[in-house]
Amino acid sequence: MSSIEIICKNTGIRKEYPVGTTLAQIAQDQDVHLQDAILGARVNNKLRELSFELFKPKTIEFIDIHDPMGYSMYLRSMIFILFKACRDLWPETTLKVEHTLPIGIYCELMGHQGELDMNMILQLRQRVQQIIAEDLPILRKQLPTSEAIEIFKQNRLHEKVLLFQTRNELYTSVYTLGQVSNYFYGYLVPSTGYIRKFHIDRYFGNGLIAVRPDFNETIGQNTKQFLSELIKAACEGGSKLFKTFQEQKDWLEIMGVPYVGNLNKAIQEEGSSRLIQISEALQERKIASIADAVSQKEDCRIVLISGPSSSGKTTFCKRLSIQLQVLGYDTAEISLDDYFVDREKTPKDENGEYDFECLEAIDRDFFNQQLQQILSVKKETEITMPVYDFKAGKRRMDKKIRVSPNTIVIVEGIHGLNPGLTNLDSRYTFKIFVSALTHISIDTQNPVSSTDNRLIRRMVRDSKFRGNSALDTLGRWASVRRGENKNIFPFQENADIMFNSALLFELGVLKQDAEALLRAIPENSEHYGEAQRLLKFLSYFLPIDSKEIPPTSILREFLGGSSFLY
Repeated sequence: MSSIEIICKNTGIRKEYPVGTTLAQIAQDQDVHLQDAILGARVNNKLRELSFELFKPKTIEFIDIHDPMGYSMYLRSMIFILFKACRDLWPETTLKVEHTLPIGIYCELMGHQGELDMNMILQLRQRVQQIIAEDLPILRKQLPTSEAIEIFKQNRLHEKVLLFQTRNELYTSVYTLGQVSNYFYGYLVPSTGYIRKFHIDRYFGNGLIAVRPDFNETIGQNTKQFLSELIKAACEGGSKLFKTFQEQKDWLEIMGVPYVGNLNKAIQEEGSSRLIQISEALQERKIASIADAVSQKEDCRIVLISGPSSSGKTTFCKRLSIQLQVLGYDTAEISLDDYFVDREKTPKDENGEYDFECLEAIDRDFFNQQLQQILSVKKETEITMPVYDFKAGKRRMDKKIRVSPNTIVIVEGIHGLNPGLTNLDSRYTFKIFVSALTHISIDTQNPVSSTDNRLIRRMVRDSKFRGNSALDTLGRWASVRRGENKNIFPFQENADIMFNSALLFELGVLKQDAEALLRAIPENSEHYGEAQRLLKFLSYFLPIDSKEIPPTSILREFLGGSSFLY
């Protein structure tokens, strides 16, 4: 029998194996041990299941839940177990994953009348534990798409039927767990025994959450406290984040496109014009309502805006400024980046690198002095403002703004909602959190990650306007996400209002630029697997021409062609 050489990065061993050896057999042969159970492996930097058979020389690296790709496999497998448990207990229902959380998933039980009660949650917990204890195999089979569609029909997964009727792929993978079949965007673990017990709890109304088992091990104390408060608020129906998600859900129902299959069908049958026009109109209406809310706060003079990377904060600020001017106010815009301390005074992180994302990197004393100066003007006054010179690492005082008692100043920056930023009385401020909270789903068990949406935005923008390749963007993304989890998301519920900058049609527009960038990432790059995952993700969306997107659209911040100056 012929053999092939396999290089295992975990052990450093190069060894010959018979053609057709599986990854699971190699892990057992080399006695590979990770921090947690092995879930899959990167094969030449591309994610594969443990059942994957090797027929050519490869370099492999086994992964567990602490690897982002491993966690994604774990999460999808959690969802499949939950889906089966719900079908076993309540056959007429379908588990719908509404969106992902940093700690797991938020779901609703479609087809169930009334609210979930704790008795149902207890039944669900028990059934999930039974499925895990039985260590049932999770089987994947490639089938002609026509056969897969029939299976989805039998399992009452009608949105998957529509998705694959519009995707035009010859073959489709179908996963089976016991008597239940489904489709998942990405790989799963080999059997239910790979999944540790995870926490399930009731959420406000008809919802539930499933929390990853290593929750306490993988996040910092500040983030843990924020998430605990978020869960509590959502259970009580008071979370601003979940209300914003619900608003987006309502918008999708207005347009009749809750899933990607519906979106693709609408594009095929009537084009994209109506979708673009309604999406943009809904956003403009929301921005106008936010301007109304600002105006109704009698003493408000300062609007503080925060949000994660590529959420469209800059364009939102400019559009909000216009809506405030419509209401009769003068406006001025300030960036917190211009208040950085001089480079040599910037705090350093644990690696000895400058930490530009910590609150202490901002000269808060000077910032608050300037806000007090703005609030104290009795007539139109010219104020000298800073502009930070990033090349020199120092600020210059060479910007002028004119303010009056009728001026509302819009401040944008990652620390805008941090209570440590400003000592102003809250009656003078209005706080807004901006993010691309994508709600359209691939299907009922495959939500679209808001993080992926923002990453694709940033990738296209970085290429067009900052001279960075997709490889550069992917290389920095982990650091960006760590900064967001530390400095932005823990304070989002401090906002008076949230604005969702995601546009229903945008991934169909961005895909054309993004796909070209992702295909340029070579196989020998550590980010090759992530590039392949994003390419598969984008393949679900039909392309949309950008020509009808208005010049004031938030999407123009990433595509170009905006009528605003940045």
